[in-house]
Amino acid sequence: MLNDIPDFLYKKLLRQYNEEEVNIILKGYSKQKPVTLRVNTLKSSVENIEKKLKDVNLNFEKVEWNKYALIIKNANEKSIRELDMYKNGEIYLQNLSSMIPAIILAPKPKENILDMTAAPGGKTTQMATLSENKALITACEKNKIRIEKLKYNIEKQGVSCVNILHKDSRNLDNYFSFDKILLDVPCSGSGTINLEDEKLGKYFTEELINRSKKTQYELLKKAVEILKTGHEMVYSTCSILEEENEENIKKILKEGKVEIIPIDKEIIKGVKLLTSKLPGTTVVTPTELYEGFFIAKLRKK
Repeated sequence: MLNDIPDFLYKKLLRQYNEEEVNIILKGYSKQKPVTLRVNTLKSSVENIEKKLKDVNLNFEKVEWNKYALIIKNANEKSIRELDMYKNGEIYLQNLSSMIPAIILAPKPKENILDMTAAPGGKTTQMATLSENKALITACEKNKIRIEKLKYNIEKQGVSCVNILHKDSRNLDNYFSFDKILLDVPCSGSGTINLEDEKLGKYFTEELINRSKKTQYELLKKAVEILKTGHEMVYSTCSILEEENEENIKKILKEGKVEIIPIDKEIIKGVKLLTSKLPGTTVVTPTELYEGFFIAKLRKK
């Protein structure tokens, strides 16, 4: 272990990134992140939430690229959960990086959208708000316990445009067909590592990365099958390792059914990025504000 980083992970990072980037990543791993939230515009407005925060003496900062996101400067998650605005579903606690995939996908009213691994529902409910509760969203989740959490969040956020499907997305019938797909895959979490976690060495293993990689590619293959021709999907992970990211995308590109739509960096202006091994895709740097994240946008030919 180097600085409590598993040796194999440190070596992987050094193979993939330059020394300066690796040092930035390690620094990001050691930072405690502030509370970040997304205003639920189905129940409130940014102005209203800002006023309520000021009323309870909470300091916040706006986010340049996301007008619905706020960074809380002087409170922890526990105290935010005690506020009425949280209990009423007017806000949703979510890391800033996790808000990027839905914004890149840009869901619109009347579009038929699939969220392939939906629980606990952060991105599902965000897509509902971005489409003004007027898209037709299918939220797929294979885990029964996680489905309950998904249902709870959808109801709490006042979302009415979501249909929940209790199924492993890899087994979806190919007669399904969607205008847009959000595939935020299960991953190793190499972008979200917390160096203070004593159990890190136990759960973060090479076996976890290999298992994740296999599942991710199976989900990606299925997504391409059920995406309408000429339409777009977003693939994202909270990992910064190429095995789970660029390599999966390169593999699917070789099959010739999809092409990369380069992500417009202006959409996430000010977000610190790592070097991606695949032009057009985006890797968010783990920092004191952001979790490490990978995002690719694909169009079916």
